[in-house]
Amino acid sequence: MKRSSLSGAFSLRNISFILLLLLCACNCSSPGKPSGQANPLPIPPLLKDDDPAPGRELFSLEVRQGTKAFLSGNVVPSYGYNGNYLGPVLRVHRGDLVSVAIQNKIDEATTLHWHGLEVDGAMDGGPFVLHPPGDRWQVDFRIDQPAATLWYHPHPHGLIGKQIYKGLAGLLLIDDEVTDKLPIPKQYGVNDIPLILQDRRFDLNGNMLYKTSQSDVVHGMIGNTMVVNGVVNPYLEVGTRKIRFRLLNGANASTYNISLSDGSQFFQIASDGGLLEAPVPMTSLVLSPGERAEIIVDFSHYKTGTTVFLVSPGFDILKCIISEYVKDDTVVPRKLASIEKISASLASTTRTFVLSQQGSFVAINGQRFSPDRIDENVKAGATEIWDIYNAGMGGMMGGDMNFGGGHGMSGPGGFMGHSGMMGGMGHPFHIHSVQFQLLERDGQQPPPGERGWKDTVLLNPGEEVKVIARFMHTGKFVYHCHILEHDDLGMMGAFVVE
Repeated sequence: MKRSSLSGAFSLRNISFILLLLLCACNCSSPGKPSGQANPLPIPPLLKDDDPAPGRELFSLEVRQGTKAFLSGNVVPSYGYNGNYLGPVLRVHRGDLVSVAIQNKIDEATTLHWHGLEVDGAMDGGPFVLHPPGDRWQVDFRIDQPAATLWYHPHPHGLIGKQIYKGLAGLLLIDDEVTDKLPIPKQYGVNDIPLILQDRRFDLNGNMLYKTSQSDVVHGMIGNTMVVNGVVNPYLEVGTRKIRFRLLNGANASTYNISLSDGSQFFQIASDGGLLEAPVPMTSLVLSPGERAEIIVDFSHYKTGTTVFLVSPGFDILKCIISEYVKDDTVVPRKLASIEKISASLASTTRTFVLSQQGSFVAINGQRFSPDRIDENVKAGATEIWDIYNAGMGGMMGGDMNFGGGHGMSGPGGFMGHSGMMGGMGHPFHIHSVQFQLLERDGQQPPPGERGWKDTVLLNPGEEVKVIARFMHTGKFVYHCHILEHDDLGMMGAFVVE
């Protein structure tokens, strides 16, 4: 059922926009002055497989405390997997049997969630089983889903925002027979480049700040400095070739509207759960927290010596230097993959989820998360439609304010996904252990970039999205807003598949 819009008066929406700009100006301290030098973009290393047997992958991860210097040479406390900040890339192939041995070496409890991976509840790494300091555990799963860019991160309720902010995040890349054969860029670190995008807040001395005001709780943690793969001011020498960027919005709360600084066109080839059926030409891409996308940028049209930036309002993401002529035999194919469409007629159940917020009180269907409560019971193997609606600030007033051609609103802290203080905020909704398809966005067919497999979807105030999924894995899972401070506040529910 299509719900009525929450649109308010034009003047009210303008007031909301001005208030939000003032809010960000007050709460986002100026960053410590960078040294002025650009930093080479680090490429996250591929984690070595400890098992030489074909079709079996054995990895080891340690959750570590460390230190990191981002700005002004000032060293700040950090977390990382197998290092000081972020983690290595786990690369696997469809059909592989994967085992990951994990040890918690930080001084607080944690978990390890495989975001986007279709696994049973015992392997999901959600908030139900916490691992205290010193604990060791192992997860085992078989990869049975299409090639995709997924990620892993902690999920302890009440600590997820802090732990990801301090550095706990890494990528899980799946290959399959389709990507093996496609002539797209796929030389990891050469023309296949992962970009973990995170905005962080620094003071004038280069100290990394977290939750310094009530605004950071209500709106989520918005930074004043872009950090890409763990560094600020990154650059990449690309040459005259096509580059495939694997984009992860690993921010706590910011939604980015990504484009090239000269307005050039690029192609989206994949969403959260894998390849689209065909490349989508575009000049900007909206990515909310938790979402991923793969794009191909063709730098062969530029003269050597030229520079162009990947940008989002308020941020330069990556300086791309066309450094030399390079022969390139990769192509952007007209056809990428075949996606089996799930028919709505197959759904046995339709469930409704209403996202609401009144200040720091955030809820789904009027309730905050409780680890002792099951909100939904799903039959194993069932196909269901989930009807998700963002009621904004209690659904009383406000509207969907779109700036820059995307969802949400741009401001000094980046393209943040807010729709005005009075109308509430955009909420990225994530479901564990399934990849779903969008049936409708506000009663209309979803845009081309959202017609593939998804596990996270952005809803602005007043927006309604219907998704359809098959629930093939059993166990206890959660669905939640992926603004991490909202997750910690309890904008999350629990469901059981059995």
